[in-house]
Amino acid sequence: MSAAAASLLALLVALAISLGSRVNVGVVAIVFAFLVGTSFAGFSVDQIAAGFPSSLFLTLVGVTLLFGLAEANGTLERLAHLAVRSVRGRARAIPLLFFFAAMALSSVGPGAISTVALFAPLAMAIGTRAGLSPFLVSLMVANGANAGNLSPVSAVGIIANTKMATAGLGHHEAKVWLANFLAHAIAAMVAYAWLTRRTAPMGAVSANESTGVTLAGKHWITVAVVATWIAGVLFLEMPVGPAAFAAAALLVLLRCSDEASALRSIPWGVILMVCGVTVLVALLEKTGGMELFSGLLAALASPATVNGVVALVTGLISSWSSTAGVVLPAFLPAVPGLVSKLGGGDPLAVALSVNVGASMVDVSPLSTLGALCLATVRDPAAARQLFRQLLVWGLAMSAVAALLCQLGAGFLARH
Repeated sequence: MSAAAASLLALLVALAISLGSRVNVGVVAIVFAFLVGTSFAGFSVDQIAAGFPSSLFLTLVGVTLLFGLAEANGTLERLAHLAVRSVRGRARAIPLLFFFAAMALSSVGPGAISTVALFAPLAMAIGTRAGLSPFLVSLMVANGANAGNLSPVSAVGIIANTKMATAGLGHHEAKVWLANFLAHAIAAMVAYAWLTRRTAPMGAVSANESTGVTLAGKHWITVAVVATWIAGVLFLEMPVGPAAFAAAALLVLLRCSDEASALRSIPWGVILMVCGVTVLVALLEKTGGMELFSGLLAALASPATVNGVVALVTGLISSWSSTAGVVLPAFLPAVPGLVSKLGGGDPLAVALSVNVGASMVDVSPLSTLGALCLATVRDPAAARQLFRQLLVWGLAMSAVAALLCQLGAGFLARH
């Protein structure tokens, strides 16, 4: 068996284990990575270990530590009370606020990853107080952030439009943003209608219960520090993770929260889960397993079905790989050649399908957005359940994206 086939098989087995076992899939993925890497690919231990996502690790730990401090001193709980009171107990309105607030923030520049890192911990705290499921909160925040992720001023939007221009498909920024927004808005509204059909009009906290809740000095300091961190990320382009560590250190030095409690609240099991799988995915990319997988699926395309097939292929790959770092740079420049090889198709429609297909699956826990949402769940059992829910949803979105692109990408490209 080739190294590419072995690595692909290892990933599929690890994913299967994650769906039917309580074993931390990150541990299994690391074991598989070293077994396949050393036995089939001839890589050294250091080469395999280089696939560990140190940047993602720092981001997850830094953000969860900062909000762990805010939770330990009661700031998140008091803000959650105030937020529930602000919507007068209408729990059903809160998910919609999550979606549109995340979409607006993501569109103005920081992009989906920074938006979810900034917004998810507070949204999860508010959602918990309002009686909303972590699954619904995650979907609304992640889909909202992703809905604005391809705006012309966001980092991922710049990547997509630049790569399209390289392929001779420039000056379509509005269509790039609109196609992505519509797809995520449809997915989010379906999730909202489905998951709130049994939600009580009130939620876990009553409006009367929140009356009289105020912020003390340490809470105002915590809010100010977190707001400064957000501003630094948005306007000074400070790195999310290291800046979160700096903000957390400041709160500890000011004696605004208990460091020991915050450290215990970091979801180490969840972080291991995400980072371990990423090590195996990195091996898949190095051995050519991803090219093997995409080649097998792309062979199914024809001029009539290329939009849907491309969305499906990019979605399945992006569900465990980087949308901005791998899928968009690899697929968008190849669009004209693919259309030419197939003997038909609209290059702009295919490019829009690449963007939508790669983006809609990013709520998967194997992607950064899903991982950030997952990291906000402290209870191990709840985290495992959310991991499975997000994984199934993310994979299903590859098929949903394929259907939407097959039906609508051509129309949007022509108008």
